[in-house]
Amino acid sequence: MLERLNQAMEHIEGHLDQRIEVAELARIALTSEYHLRRLFSALAGIPLSEYIRRRRLTVAGAEVLAGERTLLAVAVRYGYGSGEAFARAFRAVHGVGPGEARRTGAALHSQPRMSFRLIVEGSGSMRYRVVEKEEFRVVGKKARVPLVHEGMNPAIASFIRGIGQETLRQIEELSDGEPKGIVSASDNLADSRAEGTELDYYHGVVTRSAAPEGMDTLTVPAGMWAVFENSGPFPQALQYLWRDVFTQWFPSNPYRSRPGPEILRTRLSPDAAQADAELWIPVERTAV
Repeated sequence: MLERLNQAMEHIEGHLDQRIEVAELARIALTSEYHLRRLFSALAGIPLSEYIRRRRLTVAGAEVLAGERTLLAVAVRYGYGSGEAFARAFRAVHGVGPGEARRTGAALHSQPRMSFRLIVEGSGSMRYRVVEKEEFRVVGKKARVPLVHEGMNPAIASFIRGIGQETLRQIEELSDGEPKGIVSASDNLADSRAEGTELDYYHGVVTRSAAPEGMDTLTVPAGMWAVFENSGPFPQALQYLWRDVFTQWFPSNPYRSRPGPEILRTRLSPDAAQADAELWIPVERTAV
């Protein structure tokens, strides 16, 4: 998988002055566009589209300083329809406009080329299983919240506090499927998974029952799921689990992510300092 991903990175480098289609990158990487976007952002820490933009403006910056082409010619070469659009994008990356950069020889920022390799650390292993599930529902309460990579998510914490114990009890009584009990379901995440992008967050249960009045429903189609388990400090261990699934497990196994919610069941210790977690990720097998 990483070898094919690196071939896609080489394709980007050879086509920075042309239109780069994510569909073509996915074809080279032998995966889906959906999985490629998610895998890249997990590995690189930035969205794929942002990486391509930064690389284009890095090489465009070198041409601006070289002075061999007009600024408009450089803009057009790298896909900008006007000098003004190019200047805005250039300033966002380099902190200075292209005209000023050329006149003064200003220092510019560089986005290095990326390549990926697998580093094996420690002797631990990831506990997982793969299961098939029929169509089911997540029933509970829903909120639109920002994505937070590190530490507690204040929007989610505030949302859960506002649900009320009686409503939580009613929701929990509906649980009749795996994973059992109250779960968190994250849906409609941005492909980039960038910090601050929004997602649909459900605090509910897996059930075959219809939602009572006043509750929200997420209908989940039948499909394959990879189920991961871990224990550790809360909430860091849970967030590291998400990271490790995309940066370690997917590159090492014949599966890729598919559209669908990511479901997390968490059991906290009495002091809420530790947690046992079970993470369900929708997956499909890749061609061998």
